[in-house]
Amino acid sequence: MIYLDNSASTLIKPKEVQQMVNLALTKYSSNPGRSGHKASLITANQVEYIREKTAEMMGSTHFERVIFTENCSDALNLAILGSAKQNGHVVCTENEHNSVLRPLEHLKKTGVIDYTVARQSNSLGITVEDIKKEIKPNTYLVICNHISNVNGDIAEIEKIGKFCSERNLLFMVDGAQSGGHEEINMTKQHIDMLALAPHKGFYALQGLGVLLFSDKVDIEPVRFGGTGTNSLELNQPSIYPEKLEVGTIPTPAILGFGGGLNFVEKNYREIREKLDDLTTFLHYELTKLPAKIYTNPQNSNGVLSFNLNNIHSNEAASILDEKYGICTRGGYHCAPKKHEALGTLDTGTVRVSLSYFNTISDIQHLINSLKHLIKAEKKSS
Repeated sequence: MIYLDNSASTLIKPKEVQQMVNLALTKYSSNPGRSGHKASLITANQVEYIREKTAEMMGSTHFERVIFTENCSDALNLAILGSAKQNGHVVCTENEHNSVLRPLEHLKKTGVIDYTVARQSNSLGITVEDIKKEIKPNTYLVICNHISNVNGDIAEIEKIGKFCSERNLLFMVDGAQSGGHEEINMTKQHIDMLALAPHKGFYALQGLGVLLFSDKVDIEPVRFGGTGTNSLELNQPSIYPEKLEVGTIPTPAILGFGGGLNFVEKNYREIREKLDDLTTFLHYELTKLPAKIYTNPQNSNGVLSFNLNNIHSNEAASILDEKYGICTRGGYHCAPKKHEALGTLDTGTVRVSLSYFNTISDIQHLINSLKHLIKAEKKSS
């Protein structure tokens, strides 16, 4: 099997992740922060170390404002719903995932906010000028997908963040596809809220998301329950992270994320160069086929979408899986506005998404399989 669906979740986990998960299962299995005994305390210390490490790597100075959530969608929901302002206005982009669009639509339908979708004016990604055009007097928040999970378009988040800072607007970045692959520095890029998906660019386990936020924003809880502190009080604690972390947190996933942070920190340049090489090679080889490519060749970050002539994306992805043992993803990738912009609402796209553990051989096998698929389709038509 050749796995080319890493934007959904990475398949191969580095030894650093495996080792930390094993430690979580053999040494740090108690409930962190819920008891005063030694086993609980040593586990809690591991979790807090990873919280601090996350803040450091993402350029945040507020480790207590690193919140562990159920997944990246949960982190995005928490940020959007927990910072909503009555009668306010939000700007998002056409590249957003439904994890952003659906909470915004919910807030709009319930009469809390209104929102506008900024359209991309060039083939590389969202620019600050695209955002500026949509700002209104009651705008309080700009949400920007860093790297499109559909075709790898990349937003100029540093310029957008600077603009938001100058206008006293909150700036939120969906880093689900960029975390671990692109430089993110919340301070330098003026990011007030950042959501991460550890099971993607950090090669960690599923079942964990991360939300980081600055001291410019206070986020209200959207879930309530046990925190291990102030247990006799019926009100949710007012300090972070307890204010937003409810119930038992997923220690194995958090420790695995810690291993992923270490792996990315040690190998970042090599990861970046390999994704660039693999994506560039794939794009070049696809140009030789009767295929429509939706990814700009300059955006070589491991995410590429295409369609074969007269073959629906779901059908092509299914054939690649069943006949050639290649895992890709067809369809709409939970990003309807992006497919509307690409003109692919009828067909979706075939998405190839790469990781550090893919090889040139994987790409060559995909290209050869596509050639066979195209030849077979011509014979049957």
